[in-house]
Amino acid sequence: MKSGRRATSAAFAMALASAMLYLGARSAAAAPRGDATRVVVDETGRRVTLPAEVHRIVSLAPNLTETIYAIGAGARLAGDTDFCDVPDEAKSKPHVGAPINPSLEAIVALKPDVVLASASINWPATADALLKMGVPVYTTDPHSVDDMIAGIAHIGEVIGADAAANSLVAGLRARLAAVEEKLAGRTLRRVLFIVWDDPLISIGRHTFIADALRLAGGASVIDVEQNWPHVGLEHVVRLQPEFLVFTGDHGDGEASKIDELREKKVWRELEAVKAGRVAFISGEVNRPAPKLIDAIEDLARQLHPEAFAKAPDAGGAR
Repeated sequence: MKSGRRATSAAFAMALASAMLYLGARSAAAAPRGDATRVVVDETGRRVTLPAEVHRIVSLAPNLTETIYAIGAGARLAGDTDFCDVPDEAKSKPHVGAPINPSLEAIVALKPDVVLASASINWPATADALLKMGVPVYTTDPHSVDDMIAGIAHIGEVIGADAAANSLVAGLRARLAAVEEKLAGRTLRRVLFIVWDDPLISIGRHTFIADALRLAGGASVIDVEQNWPHVGLEHVVRLQPEFLVFTGDHGDGEASKIDELREKKVWRELEAVKAGRVAFISGEVNRPAPKLIDAIEDLARQLHPEAFAKAPDAGGAR
């Protein structure tokens, strides 16, 4: 493992050196256009100097790309990562590599006014290297759903899309308030949230997913400090969660997934499996971006269907 880390560090150092040489040949590429600048503080506490107007943006995380489009700034997205897939238009943008190890040369070549990064996905060394090259980097760091929503407003301020961002924020908060009203007074469902099932990985109490689960009327039976704990299935059997929650697009395979669990050793000992109390929600719940609210609404309906059932039409009664 030590040799692997040394190799990774050496590779990053070589990439940085190469990018610095590249920058020397294209010094104007990273320089803000015009003399007017402003200073903002990003979500990690770093002071970032930006041009007064942002025309070209590079996103280093899928959730940030989704947010840029959600506030109507997709036309200003100069580039994103190989994993940016929402909306579909993001796939056709120039790519700078994977979020964890993007190409510094490719980023600089796109002449960004600002690079948007995520503290939970991108290496701090990437932002440090870009800043040394004179490329402004604004880093987000959401730990809750509210952090994510507030971050939309922050990004709007950074790129000069305040009105659209604030309108989106107001709409998302209204939708969450509507879910909260529906679930008022209801007991939280005890849930096993499954990030991965082999090996079994769940969520810790300080993740934004745990917060999303709470807003949907659930509480994780795995209550630990570690963000992505590996869990023993025998331990889950002792806890007996009321619901299992899987993410991703299972489509018509949802019923077959439940049947598969009923055939598996240990899994079939869970009362939730026996009773078919298994929820399937969009993978958007794994991404701190606007569509996370869609996933919360969907999960709330599955955990508490009675709260969302339409009342009988009194006018039609005889």
